Amino acid sequence: MLQCIFILSDSGEVVLEKQLTGHRVDRSICDWFWDQAYSQGDSSSKLPSVIASPTHYIFHIVRDGIIFLACSQVEMPPLMAIEFLCRAADVLSDYLGGMNEDIIKDNFVIVYELLDEMIDNGFPLTTEPNILREMIAPPNIISKVLSVVTGNSSNVSGTLPGATASCVPWRTTELKHSSNEVYVDLVEEMDAIINRDGVLVKCEVYGEVQVTCHLSGVPDLTLSFANPSILNDVRFHPCVRFRPWESHQILSFVPPDGQFKLMSYRVKKLKSTPIYVKPQFTSDSGACRVSVMVGMRHDPGKTIDSITVKFQLPPCVVSSDLTANHGTVDILANKVCSWSIGGIPKDKAPSLTGTLMLEAGLEKLHVFPTFVAEFRIMGIALSGLKIDKLEVSNVANRPYKGFKALTRAGEYQVRS
Repeated sequence: MLQCIFILSDSGEVVLEKQLTGHRVDRSICDWFWDQAYSQGDSSSKLPSVIASPTHYIFHIVRDGIIFLACSQVEMPPLMAIEFLCRAADVLSDYLGGMNEDIIKDNFVIVYELLDEMIDNGFPLTTEPNILREMIAPPNIISKVLSVVTGNSSNVSGTLPGATASCVPWRTTELKHSSNEVYVDLVEEMDAIINRDGVLVKCEVYGEVQVTCHLSGVPDLTLSFANPSILNDVRFHPCVRFRPWESHQILSFVPPDGQFKLMSYRVKKLKSTPIYVKPQFTSDSGACRVSVMVGMRHDPGKTIDSITVKFQLPPCVVSSDLTANHGTVDILANKVCSWSIGGIPKDKAPSLTGTLMLEAGLEKLHVFPTFVAEFRIMGIALSGLKIDKLEVSNVANRPYKGFKALTRAGEYQVRS
């Protein structure tokens, strides 16, 4: 049972406080939390998601620089608390069109109303976005003007949504669409670590199956993959029936209306990456010569674009003169070098060269940076996952079905 939820800014300010039970949790628990964060190098992301204070168990997540923190004095399943905070963050981001300190302050009433419906006396209650949208109207200019004119700031509907009594509470009842259509997207992020010798130490893909559904009535969908055995650490939307997946690796579900994440997965121990980054440093007499080459290691069959290479200049570097034969090079205020390449041309390999001047008294560079690469590939899932077929039943008209894939870089690091 959760007793309180705090929403904190990255500066440490308590943006919102929501007491959930009769036992009031003092705000001093936030000061204790920040003391623990500062002891870990001024970063709350390095703290475990669950920590025990002298008086409470503290659960927290970080989204877009906003910290969601929940407290409980009694033992409870930690995943339930973490999952609820993730649901709350997703719902607020969806309702408010983004999330930062100013947006939350401008929509206090909406945030409090949503939390009132999502959790009751410390226990999660209604977390489905479709039902919440019927209960509480999302903020817009008209509703804000009416609240000023009438003095009524409440957005809560006076009627209970019909889906609350349905066996599929994630779907609004009696839905009708002029054109039946469903789209399935495979969105993947590749995490890789390459050591200074160019050897691939780690390479895995985190992926999501995202569905956009506009089907009338109560449709029943079945999605199957050509190679489901490669999937690890799968996680499903509540609409997925677990037994068909457990026995035949088939996704059977009644979908929510609109866009939602059907499942997430991980594919481990991949053998190759689409691009290479080869840095080289040669230092002598207080100067360091830099050479970085980028090229295609493995042709995925689709265009690789939005390539960017970043690295942090060492603290001992006082000035830099870097140029590239393709793309643009910028030195940001925090001494991060950002090389925007875009796509790889066919006639030459992009390269960055230049000189780093070291501080006085230092002959050679002893601290070498880690390079972070970003890229995007449309039309392919680098994990190798392939959709076999999507069957739609219990619909009056034959629906249109669309499929696409996207792979982008996650934590893609090259050590020098």
